[in-house]
Amino acid sequence: MAKKILITIGRQFGSGGKAVAHILGQRLGIPVYDNELIDEAAKKSGFSKDLFEGSDEKKRTFSLSSLFSSNRYGHFSDNYINDADLFRIQSETIRSLAEKGPAIFVGRASDFVLRDMDSIDVFLTSPLEVRKMFVASREGFSEEEAETLILKREKEREAYYNYITFGNWGVASNYDLCIDSSVLGFEGTADLIIEFARKRGYLTDEEA
Repeated sequence: MAKKILITIGRQFGSGGKAVAHILGQRLGIPVYDNELIDEAAKKSGFSKDLFEGSDEKKRTFSLSSLFSSNRYGHFSDNYINDADLFRIQSETIRSLAEKGPAIFVGRASDFVLRDMDSIDVFLTSPLEVRKMFVASREGFSEEEAETLILKREKEREAYYNYITFGNWGVASNYDLCIDSSVLGFEGTADLIIEFARKRGYLTDEEA
């Protein structure tokens, strides 16, 4: 690679963010961090993985009474940990992984976390009707059930991102590249991101 490449992917629910990220990871030979990031954060902090899964891009506060494991963070008051504390732990993990080498991060406000680092920040979108069909097929839901899930998860993601960053989730000015993944499909979307990375000097012509 011409230089270390860091890619963050924000996404509307059902727009294929994870799928595109893994295509990119395979083509570029670099790691992708999504659910894996939860595992890393749990290992680093000593908290149970369940605590991070419960907070997966959702804004809420948790009791530690049933989730506490050998925790090295001993300063949380009244036996509670809030979103800001969990976000700080996850942010430390994201930055640590980004400092070690090339990486692709899916969600978890990683564009904000790495805002002072040289990363390519991407946001994926897609029409609701397309996302409904994709989620219904993936989850075995009806399209009505898929729409309910989409709207619920997007409301959670927006509230989480806006609360953590004091910004606005999905606003184009936050990103280097915004793509409707339904236009080119997941493979074509990955191609477009790679071409953008090449033009930005992250990849050589041979690698791209």
